[in-house]
Amino acid sequence: MREPRKWKRVLSDRLREHALEATYAIAENLPERRLKDVSLCQGKAGLAIFYAYLAETRSGCSDEKTGLQFLHQAADAVAWHRMSPGFFGGFTGVAWMMEHLGGRLLESDGEDPNEAIDEALKVHLSLSPWPGDYDLVSGLVGFGIYALERLPRNSAIDCLKLAVDRLDEIAERSTDGVTWFTPPELLPPHQRKDCPNGFYNVGLAHGVPGVIALLGQVCATADKRLRAARAKARSLLDDAVVWLLAQQPADRTKSFPCWVGPRISATPTRLAWCYGDLGIAVALLRAARCVNEPAWEREALMIARRAAERPAGRSGVRDCGLCHGAAGVGHIFNRLFQATGEASLAAAARFWFERTLEMRHPDQGIAGFAAFMPDPEHPDSHSWTAAPGILEGAAGIGLALLAATTPIEPEWDRMLMLSGGPS
Repeated sequence: MREPRKWKRVLSDRLREHALEATYAIAENLPERRLKDVSLCQGKAGLAIFYAYLAETRSGCSDEKTGLQFLHQAADAVAWHRMSPGFFGGFTGVAWMMEHLGGRLLESDGEDPNEAIDEALKVHLSLSPWPGDYDLVSGLVGFGIYALERLPRNSAIDCLKLAVDRLDEIAERSTDGVTWFTPPELLPPHQRKDCPNGFYNVGLAHGVPGVIALLGQVCATADKRLRAARAKARSLLDDAVVWLLAQQPADRTKSFPCWVGPRISATPTRLAWCYGDLGIAVALLRAARCVNEPAWEREALMIARRAAERPAGRSGVRDCGLCHGAAGVGHIFNRLFQATGEASLAAAARFWFERTLEMRHPDQGIAGFAAFMPDPEHPDSHSWTAAPGILEGAAGIGLALLAATTPIEPEWDRMLMLSGGPS
């Protein structure tokens, strides 16, 4: 059995100083943003996580106080306003933040602030046949990640069982393995235009790799109450990995596509968490270690090494956010290095963190970091935006830089399925 690894600082002293200065500048600028969004992905719940981890790295500042302010504002919004249940954009994500920061920002007073959320989620997950998404961002996988954070509560056991049941219910089984289909009515307009019949998603954020990562973590639980759920999850997991690996191009120098399906041309993806090799590599590695499958781990490391060799000019990286930017790429390589000890992955992490700092422009965005984001009304058009959030904005960049410069393990990245289960 592997010995757990201690988290190591991956940046040299020179880069570490620059990274910390950038992180502190982000912290000074974020409170100035008049932010209405309270979600985990783009809003105040994510900012609470950033300040909570920052508070662990320095003293004499108001990081804890600022984090608590964002936390309470997000929690109050859930209590008083109607929100969707989605993990990244809805009340489940805010509740995950509350659970995750218990013991960091929040001291237990004997009450469970998420008890009502669990009950609402159980009702939602009891819908059958399942009418919604299956993914991490707004669907079943995200609800499962929330339930894992809440273990060993009885309500969390119930939610996790229901999430696995719904995934089993909507799974498509064939001689090619097990997969999950995204119908056109669940696609945003710009994707529906390109794929009017729907597709099979191959990205971690919205697709099958996210299911694989979740099922692996379910299999790694030891609670007797989850025995039947583990058996169901393992059956799905084995065949889902078969399906996923079959989507890899015959030319192994090329990356996985974003999505596949009849009459859909498979095109390689950029280097990112949300789609492509990096997200797939870390999801497959986590699942492999959860169920002790060395063959899967070898595949995951081959994919990760291929990603590390990809030149920056062909990476498709335009900005710095966690989702598909330089800091996110650096953080995933850092996670892969910490899990494997491979020097090439550490070198890739350092390269992308250095590039993150090079892409900082003091007159842009928040503390010099701007996000290249689609126009909500015209998704085909992009512009540079001062985004504060954890997924695409400055708070996420700050968290990645903290993880590269301090010995504090970034357990917050369980929300991205980058950790969880055996190390």
